[in-house]
Amino acid sequence: SFQKRMEEVNQTALAEFILFGLTENPKLQLPLFLIFLGVYLVTVVGNMGMIILILFSSQLHTPMYYLLSSLSFIDCCQSTVITPKMLANFVTEMNVISYPECMAQFYFFCVFAAAECHMLAVMACDRYVAISNPLLYNVTMSYKVCLWMVAGVYGMGLLSATVHTIFLIRLFFCKVNIINHYFCDLVPLLELSCSSTFINEVLALSFSAFNIIVPVMIILSSYVFIIVNILHIQSAGGRSKAFSTCNSHILAVSVFFVSLAFMYLQPSSVSSLGQGKFSSVFYSIVVPMLNPMIYSLRNKDVKVALKKKGDAGNHSMVTLFILAGLSKQSVLQLPLFLLFLGIYIITVVGNVGMITLIWLTSHLHTPMYYFLSNLSFIDLCHSTVITPKMLKNFVKEKNIISYPECMTQLYFFSFFAISECHMLAAMAYDRYVAICNPLLYNAVMSHHLCFWLTVGVYTLGFIGSSVHTGFMLRFILCKTNVINHYFCDLFPLLELSCSSTHINELLVLFLSAINILTPTLTIFTSYIFIIVSILCIRSTEGRTKAFSTCSSHISAVAIFFGSAAFMYLQPSSVSSMNQGKVSSVFYTTVVPMLNPLIYSLRNKNVKSALKKILDRSVHS
Repeated sequence: SFQKRMEEVNQTALAEFILFGLTENPKLQLPLFLIFLGVYLVTVVGNMGMIILILFSSQLHTPMYYLLSSLSFIDCCQSTVITPKMLANFVTEMNVISYPECMAQFYFFCVFAAAECHMLAVMACDRYVAISNPLLYNVTMSYKVCLWMVAGVYGMGLLSATVHTIFLIRLFFCKVNIINHYFCDLVPLLELSCSSTFINEVLALSFSAFNIIVPVMIILSSYVFIIVNILHIQSAGGRSKAFSTCNSHILAVSVFFVSLAFMYLQPSSVSSLGQGKFSSVFYSIVVPMLNPMIYSLRNKDVKVALKKKGDAGNHSMVTLFILAGLSKQSVLQLPLFLLFLGIYIITVVGNVGMITLIWLTSHLHTPMYYFLSNLSFIDLCHSTVITPKMLKNFVKEKNIISYPECMTQLYFFSFFAISECHMLAAMAYDRYVAICNPLLYNAVMSHHLCFWLTVGVYTLGFIGSSVHTGFMLRFILCKTNVINHYFCDLFPLLELSCSSTHINELLVLFLSAINILTPTLTIFTSYIFIIVSILCIRSTEGRTKAFSTCSSHISAVAIFFGSAAFMYLQPSSVSSMNQGKVSSVFYTTVVPMLNPLIYSLRNKNVKSALKKILDRSVHS
């Protein structure tokens, strides 16, 4: 019996499901993609912004805002579990998800959905104590109590998710492999089961009732006592002030629990999946976006803290910085302008040409060239963030840049620099699979895996740049307004700070080590296995052919990581800014130009595709 069950599980584990999505209408795919992409970006920025604001505003270091920051973390995670996969459904013909990925998505969705229910209940208790027992508030809602409450919230989420997922894994899925939903939710998955789902449905109702009704009862009870206490306040101003501390929470609770109850507190025989999708959009995507808006627009403390941060930054925002540039020698300005203008034109033409060539050539629609087109896009953007401003420095006496422009340049520079590091690592992994497992290459490097590797690359870039820029915004830059560089980089900006830069320098070293050393180790490990596999090839021609598929990548990696490591993997006390400028020129300007040249001149497939395109244009 146990052996049969394991065989069934193994059959299921190899299955791939297709997520049906929100709609089949092709005309709605692009509009919905843009809408939900916008919603997701607002969600991430809003919730991360709320967490950072609470972290750095001492007046918000209270139990209420500690719990609010936990709610923002849950919302950010819940949206991230669902929305990226949903967005993929709008741009791919079939949004395939493997069985392990489906179970993982379901598990984390359950964790954060259940955690949000109980977190809202805990926040209601906090409001009850604050209004009913204001003198004992700090004693009752101590740091230890808050910590245990949050631990209990995540404990309830983990318990619910674990039970649901274990009982779901027991089922044998053998019907149609199309999940009639935009993510792996319980009810759509139960419809695909060949075995009895009675226990799962009972568990779903029991846990859903527990995770919805119990928090709702706690919230209702808390607000009954809150209302009673508010009515005992004699002044209208006092009543209004007391109620204003609760209205954000009431609004968040109403939107979340109504949509959640509509989906789960009815048997599957009664519920409609069309209705379920609609309500799911609210609690899985819309609510995580609304919560930071509700708590920022309707909360005086948050608005005051945000204003203070803005006022603190105004010392820097009204400042116009001067970029010192590469050289002060007037004789070199024109030659350097012409040199870097030429480099930038080659960069734009080369990278746009590479993307267009790969797009138009069917035999280049492989994982290797999919990653290469993404690398070209990163290089193009990376160079465009830096070079135009650098060129302006050669033709103007003073190259002035405002504080917002400077922070924007820093953010996007960090984003594309970090993304390039990890994209080169992803490309090394692709080469490892191609050479070490050629027969399984198409199966392993599926469109699905390539898409998620690319998403991971850009996500790491987003996280790294957000952290760097977020910590940089804390400083008031009040020393000289001359930035000793040709763009707004981290170390030159840290030199202008009046406050301690120790945390920022540690962050630079830590994140640079992760974003340089981790990809380097990935690349190094991949090439160890590649070299071993190549040496096992008996024929010289076979070894040459295998090595030729990697030579372009090795050249690109060596130039980029060498110059980046030289700049960032040493403390600012050791590094020289002039040395930094020289190495920066390589990875911000020269590398984006060289990559398309390396991959076109040293790659037979690209040269062949380019020759065909040129022949076709000549004959036409």
